[in-house]
Amino acid sequence: MAFNLFGKRDKTPTSLFHSGESVPEPEPEETAPEKRGFLDRMRSAVARTRTTLNDRMGAVLALTRAVDESSLEDLEAVLLTTDIGTTTTAEILETLRQRAMRQGIESGAELKTLLRAELKAVLDRVAVPVRHPASPPEVIMMVGVNGTGKTTTTGKLAQLLTSQGRSVLLCAADTFRAAAIEQLEVWATRSGVPLIKTRQGGDPSAALYDACAAAKARGSQVLIVDTAGRLHTKTDLMKELDKMRRTAEKLVPGAPHQTLLVMDATTGQNGLTQARLFTEAAHVTGIVLTKLDGTAKGGIVLAIATELKLPVVYAGTGEKIEDLIPFDSESFIDSLLD
Repeated sequence: MAFNLFGKRDKTPTSLFHSGESVPEPEPEETAPEKRGFLDRMRSAVARTRTTLNDRMGAVLALTRAVDESSLEDLEAVLLTTDIGTTTTAEILETLRQRAMRQGIESGAELKTLLRAELKAVLDRVAVPVRHPASPPEVIMMVGVNGTGKTTTTGKLAQLLTSQGRSVLLCAADTFRAAAIEQLEVWATRSGVPLIKTRQGGDPSAALYDACAAAKARGSQVLIVDTAGRLHTKTDLMKELDKMRRTAEKLVPGAPHQTLLVMDATTGQNGLTQARLFTEAAHVTGIVLTKLDGTAKGGIVLAIATELKLPVVYAGTGEKIEDLIPFDSESFIDSLLD
């Protein structure tokens, strides 16, 4: 890249995010206890990514005072190490270059402010408020490939929504994988949520039909459906998902109201490629990103926004039943950069 816009570099030691001058910190705003708790958990989840981002940025830009071609190239290298991806990184850098030129940005502190605003803008561009149906139940289908933690996430989501005061019913529609029904039964027991199931090898659409009927009869506000893991290349299994969608809509108008693709954050760009093809075939409305605490490449959140054009709706922050939180772009960016 050619960012030869701002002149020569000064050799006075300073990091990208700290100019030679002292920058006063703004007074902290009051934060609601619930949001404070989510922020703390998000900070813990992205700790490895934050360390990678800040340590490497400080190291490679220790001699940077002015924002110039070299400092922007160094910033590019650091962003790429967090798995933001080449496409997203290029877009972010181009925006920073143009804004730095227009605003006469010269210090690392000012560049940090610009970077924070642009990272949040990337996420906000795909953020869509969840619209709950006028009449319950709200049907949420959990989809994805094997090994992403889909059944575990289904159980954690049941716990989260229950803790928010919503009445939840679970449907075990993964009749293909051995022990999938038993695994979901364990999560249902732990979260105190009733479960509709069928035998292993049974018809998942029949199980979903029974679950929709039960949810309506019981007045359940939310029905969460665990489906079998599948690859987008398995035509018969993708058709099965379509059949399930049609089955749900017969009993519940507009169902499924959300189709959430469960992705493993540790798979990085490989998982993104697979997810891109899956979303094209499965009418996905949002992403649940698991194992965010197990990777230093949390930048995949930004790549999802840019390349899949989908919001991350929930984030997995650990192994406990309560370790699933609603994703909040501001908390995520603050956790990365503070």
